[in-house]
Amino acid sequence: MNLVIVESPAKGKTIESYLGKGYKVVASFGHIRDLPKGNIGIDPENLEPKYVIPTKSRKQVTLLKKESAQAEKIILATDEDREGEAIAWHIVKALDLDENNKKRERIVFHEITKEAITKAIKEPREINKDLVDAQQARRVLDRLVGYNLSPLLWKKIRRGLSAGRVQSVALRLIVDREREIEAFKKDEYWEIETLLKTNTSDNEVFNASLIKKEGKKVEIVNGSEAKKIVEDLEDAAYTVTDIVKTQKKRNPSPPFTTSSLQQEAARKLYFSAKKTMMVAQKLYEGIKVPGEGSVGLITYMRTDSMNLSNQSLSEIRGLITNKYGQNYLPEKPRYFKSKKGAQEAHEAIRPTSVKRTPESLKDTLTPDMFKLYQLIWNRTVASQMSSEILDLVRLDITAKKYLLRANGKQVKFNGFSRVYFEGSKKKQLISNKEVILPDLKVKDNCLLQEIIPNQKFTQPPARFTEASLVKTLEENGIGRPSTYAPTISTIKDRGYVKVEERKLVPQKIGFLVSDMLVENFPEIVDIKFTATMEEDLDKIAEGKLDWKEPVSKFWKPFSKEIEEKQEKIEKINMDVATDEVCEKCSKPLVLKEGRFGKFYACTGFPECKNTKPYLDKTGQKCPECKEGDVIIKNTKRGRTFWGCSRYPDCKWASWQPPKSE
Repeated sequence: MNLVIVESPAKGKTIESYLGKGYKVVASFGHIRDLPKGNIGIDPENLEPKYVIPTKSRKQVTLLKKESAQAEKIILATDEDREGEAIAWHIVKALDLDENNKKRERIVFHEITKEAITKAIKEPREINKDLVDAQQARRVLDRLVGYNLSPLLWKKIRRGLSAGRVQSVALRLIVDREREIEAFKKDEYWEIETLLKTNTSDNEVFNASLIKKEGKKVEIVNGSEAKKIVEDLEDAAYTVTDIVKTQKKRNPSPPFTTSSLQQEAARKLYFSAKKTMMVAQKLYEGIKVPGEGSVGLITYMRTDSMNLSNQSLSEIRGLITNKYGQNYLPEKPRYFKSKKGAQEAHEAIRPTSVKRTPESLKDTLTPDMFKLYQLIWNRTVASQMSSEILDLVRLDITAKKYLLRANGKQVKFNGFSRVYFEGSKKKQLISNKEVILPDLKVKDNCLLQEIIPNQKFTQPPARFTEASLVKTLEENGIGRPSTYAPTISTIKDRGYVKVEERKLVPQKIGFLVSDMLVENFPEIVDIKFTATMEEDLDKIAEGKLDWKEPVSKFWKPFSKEIEEKQEKIEKINMDVATDEVCEKCSKPLVLKEGRFGKFYACTGFPECKNTKPYLDKTGQKCPECKEGDVIIKNTKRGRTFWGCSRYPDCKWASWQPPKSE
């Protein structure tokens, strides 16, 4: 019997269905060795990690040891990225498998299909120690940062807080953006649009916007300037002075990477990064499909590669021809260049077979699985389709010393956009809108119908969404595909940010934590420093750098800094005095802010541990029971909602504030 060890039971079931007799597949349930929870678990002198087998894994390790002792061959089939390689290495250590034992093999695959698994079994390799070292370096660095900074935050601000190498940079980005918004001063400006009519029998009406005055770009800063221009234009003659007709090609976006999938799922499906990865994991590990059994529907979802295999390209091109027609198929396959340093996997995220269309799986998948699979399928197919072709027309119209411009757009051939459009639904509607201008000639005159002055104001930078934060982290080289989702989840779970209308809004505690780190540990939250550390991790994975070198370089000055700052940093008192009195001991109550919001606590602590909830009243009565007050509440994930103060007697709640009478 050959024993195959994977991370999860779902993945194991799918693989076992392909291997058949002679193979037994068992799951390790992720890492079976890890750093201890009770202490830092790293020798400060030589930086060697002290791994242990967690209590939750002991039963499974016992089972794996028993199964491996009876097996003729042990096949490690964990994921092909650094994390998967490290899991395989830890299994070897935990099961006491000799490094040179011919009984042990390592296989990798990018998709869980019969063909991929069969091929992997025939092409085993050794564990890649460089990938293991890269993961180990990340784990040690994160532990050194987290286990030294988090207790400091507990001591100086409040218990339950945490700091991390990547999460602290992400929090700083959000906080800095919020301060930009707060400091932003709106500037007034005006735009002038005209409604013109052709001086022909058709009398077609079209819009033209003012762009220049005396050859210079128009900048109208107040209403009086706008009024003068309007008066000047009212009696002007409008003549076509230039016509430019061009054709524009728009190429499709590449297939998904982890980052782009998280961004598009957030924009189109309103999925959090965490939810996107959870759903994608299920699609990857296998779903029972009628007539096929358990099938892996997508390739590995932690990747920064944009490559597609030759086999998948051939299948996609065949589908495009049959489903959409020959004119939707480019002469050659499209190849996309992955970003520098892309090493986590060999392919982009794609369906394991585009023959499994979303429509054919709709009754098989959950609604969330269907939405994500459809998004991946559409993007993959569109990436290999013909370009969209647009006919563009630009009309320049002169009126006295002013130049106005009208832009027309018509889709000549929809190409890939028949299947997929990148971005939000609003952006898609704007992009798809055709503007057909009248057939005019140079020197033709137009008649003024109306002048429309529009007052506008400059807008502050937008708050981060999960999608835009992931994009910014990736652009700055902070973190890697596997880190985005847990990073964002952590800063939400800690209460550092709230999600309001899909925007990440920093809370008071988020400002305090970020400010303390920026002031006292600027290097930790420095974007360039964090990005350089990621580059070092890549070098370790490539075998170009010993893993202890960057860790040691970081740890020596950081450990001294931690020691110095223990006494220098002053404790922040977050308690607010109130008029409330403790009903148990009659001492004053103070208002505190915990992980899930504000609450009252007795000043007699620890002798008196009385607390009571703080009701953040809106001044409105409950629209349902008419007795209770409408109060602002928070979910465990920090999302704001409105509810009745009489809960659970009255269960009225809403994601939107009730309208006042």
